[in-house]
Amino acid sequence: MDRRPLGKADLNVSVLGLGAGRLGDDEVPEDAVSELLNTALDAGINFIDTAPSYGASEERIGRHLQHRRDDFLLATKGGYGVPGVPDWTPEVIAPGIEQSLSRMKTDRIDVFQLHSCPREVAMRDDMLAALEKAKDTGKVRFTGYSGEGEALAWAVRSGKFDAVQCSVNLFDQKNLEYVVPAGAHHGVGVIAKRSLGNAVWRHAAWPKGEDADYWMRMQAMQLDVGELEWAEIALRFSAFTPGVSTALVGTMRPDHLEDSVAAVAKGPLPEETRLRIHAAFQSKDRGWSSKV
Repeated sequence: MDRRPLGKADLNVSVLGLGAGRLGDDEVPEDAVSELLNTALDAGINFIDTAPSYGASEERIGRHLQHRRDDFLLATKGGYGVPGVPDWTPEVIAPGIEQSLSRMKTDRIDVFQLHSCPREVAMRDDMLAALEKAKDTGKVRFTGYSGEGEALAWAVRSGKFDAVQCSVNLFDQKNLEYVVPAGAHHGVGVIAKRSLGNAVWRHAAWPKGEDADYWMRMQAMQLDVGELEWAEIALRFSAFTPGVSTALVGTMRPDHLEDSVAAVAKGPLPEETRLRIHAAFQSKDRGWSSKV
C-alpha cells in the first residue's frame, strides 16, 4: 500500500489506517481481534489509531501485536482518565501516557493526541509544555489534536502540533474549506476519521441516533454512485482528498478490511466525480457542521 508523509513529522503512513475503536467491545472475541489486527498489517496498513476511551482497544493491541511492534505506527489519545488526577490538566499527561504504554506493551507512542478538548485547554501553555516534555522523554514521538471546530482550526495554525484528526467524508466536508488545506500549508498531517460516513447508505429509512444527520445529508445530496459501491466511493474520496495523510476505517470484519484495501488501491476518483461530490455538498449545505 502506498505511504505518505504525516505532514512534516518523520513518519510515513499508509493511505488507509485502522481505526481501532471497535476492538474495544468486550463482546468481540479475542481471536477475532487478533485476526483483524494481523490482517491489517499483512495488507500493508501501518497506522493504527486508538484511545483509552475505546474500551479494551489499547490492551488488545498490546496483547495481539506486541510481537509485531516494529511493523506499524501507533497513535493514541489522552488528557483524561487517570484515577486521582483531574482531566485536562498538565498533571494528567505523563501518567496517562504511562498507562497507555503499559496497556499497549510498548515503549513508545508514535502520535499522541489531545482528545477533543476545548480550545481553551489545548492552547494553554502548561498543557503544551507537558506534551513537549513527553516528546523529550522519547515516549511520545509526535503530538496531535483530535477534534473539530475552533479548537481544530487553532491546532492547525498554531504550530504546536504535528498532526490533527478530523472528520472527512462524503457527507462531512466542512474541514475541506480550511483545516485540510491549512494543514498542507503548515506541514501538519491530517488523519481523516469517519471516512465511510458511518456507512449510512445501509439504512433503508431514516435511522435514529448518531447516523440520522449523515443519512439526512445523503438524502439531500442525491448522489448517483453509478456502478460503483458506496463504500468504494467513500474511501477513495476521503483517502485521496488533497492534504489528507491517511484515512481511518473501522471494522471488525477482515473481509470488509480487505475490500477497503482493494478500493484505495484503485487510486483517486475521477476528477469529474470528485468535483460533483463537492458541488452536491456545497449546494445543499444548510450549516452542516463536522461530527466529533
